[in-house]
Amino acid sequence: MNHATHLFIILSAISTCTFGFRSHILTRVGSPLVCKLQAGADNYDGYALLFDCDGVIVETEELHRIAYNKAFKKYGLRLPNGEQVEWDSKYYDELQNTVGGGKPKMKHYFGKHVNAWPVCTTPYRARPTSLKAQNDLVDDLQDMKTVFYKQIIEEVATARPGVLELMDAAIADPNLKVGICSAATKEGFVKLVDAVVGQERLKKLDVVIAGDDVSEKKPHPMIYNTARERLGGLLPQNCVVIEDSLVGLRAARGADMRCVITYTPSTEKEDFYGEGAAAKVSSLAGVSLADIFRPLVLANSGSNEEVVLLSEFRDPPTVVVVKDTVEAAIIDDQEVVVAVEEVVVLPPRYEGWTPHYLLGLAN
Repeated sequence: MNHATHLFIILSAISTCTFGFRSHILTRVGSPLVCKLQAGADNYDGYALLFDCDGVIVETEELHRIAYNKAFKKYGLRLPNGEQVEWDSKYYDELQNTVGGGKPKMKHYFGKHVNAWPVCTTPYRARPTSLKAQNDLVDDLQDMKTVFYKQIIEEVATARPGVLELMDAAIADPNLKVGICSAATKEGFVKLVDAVVGQERLKKLDVVIAGDDVSEKKPHPMIYNTARERLGGLLPQNCVVIEDSLVGLRAARGADMRCVITYTPSTEKEDFYGEGAAAKVSSLAGVSLADIFRPLVLANSGSNEEVVLLSEFRDPPTVVVVKDTVEAAIIDDQEVVVAVEEVVVLPPRYEGWTPHYLLGLAN
């Protein structure tokens, strides 16, 4: 098989991934089967839409990092080598994609990443050596971080494009269940959703779960399994989760739910499709309930069409394009022409927006 054939196969796959569901349906419009299926395609009884909070409703990860660093500075944390404890953006990106929840992040950092617990200098507190002392320090740091985080939220938090519109559409549908499942502690979570989502919307949701409502943090699927149980034991394959990170994706997939990723600048390069994402989009702007649920309803009604969510919005999988080039080379003192294979990896299509933390917040 030559390189041109390889390229044709790749581009054919892209076309299928990009247009998949709707392009097939259009070829069959008017058939008795399609008309019968489409008649009930917008009945979402028995389905649920579950939103993560941080990164999905609001792009908050950088705000969290700033709040953590303010808490570390407030306590004057220093490691045994004298270094001040501070998380830079690169490390926090790594941390948020591997560890769910604030307290687990700190325990991971001190217990595994630097393998050393800090001393507090303002006021002085000896380096914790017992498990209780370590947990007490993490609890105090988390409380202080929450104080700073709430101050930041009041100043700059705004919703990501399209998310509140999609949530409002879900709330307005009498058959569809809708909720928020956040790994954040309740104190910080409540402040955020009050400021951005608003009490009027919150009262209309069918389920709201914060990180301290469950004993296991994401990527453990407990929070989504709990949500499904509270919604009356819906089938997991009829639940769609909106997440922004690998940690959240793994939690959703662990609960056997489909997951749509709305990525952020810090998570856009992750291999979401490789880990089972149903779709990957740069934002939810313009996305409707039908874009998400109609393919599922049709599939459950007997359609043989491939289930492709958000067919008009989704990023294709990362594409590898192989190109042939010709170069001259000297072999055994003779100039010969050789074929050179060049591989180009096309990045995801990020058409982002301006995160609020670029509004001049200090580290």
